[in-house]
Amino acid sequence: MDYIILDIEFNGRKFASDLPMEVIEIGAVRLNESLQFVDEFSSLIKPVYFSKLNGFIKKKTGIPQESIDIAEGFPKVIAEFITWLKASGEYLLITWGGEDLKRIIFDTRMHKLDDSVWMAAHYFDLLKGFIRFRNVTNDVSVEAALADLGIEDDSSAHRALEDARMTGEIFKAIFGHLDFERIQQFKDVYSNAKERKMVKNAIRTISAQKVVPQWQMLLDHFLAQKVSLDDPRKLAELESYFESEMRKEQRTAAKRTAIE
Repeated sequence: MDYIILDIEFNGRKFASDLPMEVIEIGAVRLNESLQFVDEFSSLIKPVYFSKLNGFIKKKTGIPQESIDIAEGFPKVIAEFITWLKASGEYLLITWGGEDLKRIIFDTRMHKLDDSVWMAAHYFDLLKGFIRFRNVTNDVSVEAALADLGIEDDSSAHRALEDARMTGEIFKAIFGHLDFERIQQFKDVYSNAKERKMVKNAIRTISAQKVVPQWQMLLDHFLAQKVSLDDPRKLAELESYFESEMRKEQRTAAKRTAIE
């Protein structure tokens, strides 16, 4: 099995516009089962929206506007990338966090392309793997991880291929410490972290009053007027999250009782 170290760069204004952020560069490195470098993929992508790179992206990546202007669009580049991926036969995507695969899927859907390759793909979040390896709680940048491991960072800018190469160095350095039982597949999420935190905090608040939390209770007194629940998928997801958190609370209470 090959390991595909994937990194992307994307453009847009997440908090200043309702228009979608888009992938503007894909970089990937192919390692074989012996963790030896085999091949690489790199391509810029011309976005549909925000065709002019904003100042932050230009400074961060060093991507010239002129190169974006003449780049191919997402449909052509993603088709070429899929062809490159399939040369591996069996492969596992390695990402630093979950954003890269999500952005590719979102752009695939925006262009009304088939997302089955990406929904079926298995990936390993190396950021989480590194956090478990070092037993820390906060997210860590690729640069910080390289420094922590004593690996020289010879990249000059945040370009996708350079970041993929550096991420590959981290992967090789801690490979023997990674738990590959934690391989994932992308799952659509309809609620956000803030909404899930509201559910968790509501459970704690109700439990502190010596009352057993009920889902309808949370809906009526904690989520109503604060969270848009028009989408039944979000409602079902939050209820499932509530049930999961309640099971955790029950296990914790059982452990306390056993100790006492």
